[in-house]
Amino acid sequence: MTTLIAGFEAEGFQQRLETYFEKMGKVLGGNGVVNAARRSSFATYAMGLLGEGDRKSMEPIAARASADPKLIDAQHQRLGHFINDTHWSDEEVRLEAARHALQYMTVRNPISAWILDDTGFLKQGKHSVGVQRQYTGSAGKITNCQVGTSLCVATATDHLPIDFELYLPKAWMEDKDRREEAKIPNEMEFKTKPELALQMIDRALKNQLPKGVVLADEGYGNSKEFRQSLRSRNMDYGVSIASTTAVWLVDRNGALRSKRKSVKKLALELGEKGFRRTMWRDGTRGLLHARFAARRVVVGTQRGRAPREREAEWLLMEWRDGESEPAHFHLVTLPANTPRKKLVRIVKERYRTERAYEDLKGELGLDHFEGRRFAGWHHHVSVALCCYAFVIAEKLRAFFSTTRRQRGTRSLRIPSGETFPGFLHHYSSCDCSPSQHMAPTVPHLPPREFVSLSRQTPPSPQENGIPLMTQ
Repeated sequence: MTTLIAGFEAEGFQQRLETYFEKMGKVLGGNGVVNAARRSSFATYAMGLLGEGDRKSMEPIAARASADPKLIDAQHQRLGHFINDTHWSDEEVRLEAARHALQYMTVRNPISAWILDDTGFLKQGKHSVGVQRQYTGSAGKITNCQVGTSLCVATATDHLPIDFELYLPKAWMEDKDRREEAKIPNEMEFKTKPELALQMIDRALKNQLPKGVVLADEGYGNSKEFRQSLRSRNMDYGVSIASTTAVWLVDRNGALRSKRKSVKKLALELGEKGFRRTMWRDGTRGLLHARFAARRVVVGTQRGRAPREREAEWLLMEWRDGESEPAHFHLVTLPANTPRKKLVRIVKERYRTERAYEDLKGELGLDHFEGRRFAGWHHHVSVALCCYAFVIAEKLRAFFSTTRRQRGTRSLRIPSGETFPGFLHHYSSCDCSPSQHMAPTVPHLPPREFVSLSRQTPPSPQENGIPLMTQ
């Protein structure tokens, strides 16, 4: 396995993996033989994503899981049925995975941010559900792809993707034949990416996951409806906005100053003296820093309400090195006494999500799904998210001092900027040759019969030295 612990505190790994799959099996639904088949297929598919292999679509997974070549076709059909045709709840499976990882993530640091973003799934044909020529940051251009909108939760040190929605363009939603071929539910209607994002946020709120400041790029932040919807849900946000966004300055007494102007014009009027250099974290190539200015403003795009009745919020203006003028702007609804450094650090947390995408794609086959159905895409993503949650939990287990003391193991010191041995390395998903696998195979991997998932009583987090997440 290329993405899990290799050698360091790997004791009990097989039992923890079996216990984790047992948790997943309980929420897959079905009774008796039906549930047993789902458990087996889930375990086989998850092991295929966690294990070696350049391609992690159904056929290669089936081939690697079959000791006898004559059984590959039957295994492929079972996996295809499980992913494309079986009715199990993506929400429940993803929630169980999120809770598993969060109980380890929140031991040292609280959840500080909910991060919304989208990523592309490059395709060659035109039959995969939702595919069309559209812009994706994964390629940096307009290309033939699917686009998935995601929700990640983050602490100061870790990111966890917990939910995904596939964006379905209007051309797909208005084409009856394509909807039928991809098995898109009849009740589904076209939704914009911000609307899909709110759908995921509502699920997370309903399931009482620990809240954080919602972070998003201009694709979401430019929508005043999206921002207002977050505030109506009592959620703070830190979102990027266009340079043309109009605002009024607010003085210390809460009164509006001067006339309404664009955020770019306001930044230019401040000049270089109005900006202060701020560092937000230590990156692999040194300190990450830029010049910032922060002012309290009222946004001038809310019709129907007088400016003085609108909520004041922070405008964070960024002037990066090498740029001739300020070009990046953010609205943040944190309190008026929030220091500039804190505003910068919370807004910059969003950019680390790309690392999670790279791991999901480069190591766990997130973008390797070759099926064409709507349900199949979401089921594949759900299993990938489950695998990622397990990896995060395993990574954190190895660094809990309480667990190390109980087991009598030594502390592992990692120099600044170095990677954790045996864990996910962060490199571009398009460059994942076998020579870049970061760790040897985990010793004593579960035998093939492991996919039957024995029903042993799982040890509690307290027994492992880890407190339960409070909700």
